[in-house]
Amino acid sequence: MTDRIHIRDLIVRGIVGINPDERINPQEIVVNVTMWADTQAAAKSDDIYDAINYASISQAIRAHISEPKADEAPLLIERMAAELVTLVFDVDPRIREVELSVAKTEAVTAVRAVDVTIKRSREEILGS
Repeated sequence: MTDRIHIRDLIVRGIVGINPDERINPQEIVVNVTMWADTQAAAKSDDIYDAINYASISQAIRAHISEPKADEAPLLIERMAAELVTLVFDVDPRIREVELSVAKTEAVTAVRAVDVTIKRSREEILGS
């Protein structure tokens, strides 16, 4: 059995993009994550150690986006999304599947946001 856990509208400033100004100036990036995992143990025990720790996952995502230097930061949000999915799997081995979107809110004039959404299973990414 798998249940869904959502992290909605995690807002981080980071470097991503192909334009020269995007390689220098951090911009707003919005991440949404849906994770599939069995939550029955946490529901039964009511113990945080049995739960998927969404605070740790949020913190890892925030650090991954905000810390790289411009020469290490992704050019494309497709790459950023793929890296973040792998990161989520690394944070908690109980997560079986992840759907994740990365949105740039400053990418196109007169558009609220441009985003990419990917969905991957643990087996696709880590082979386990």
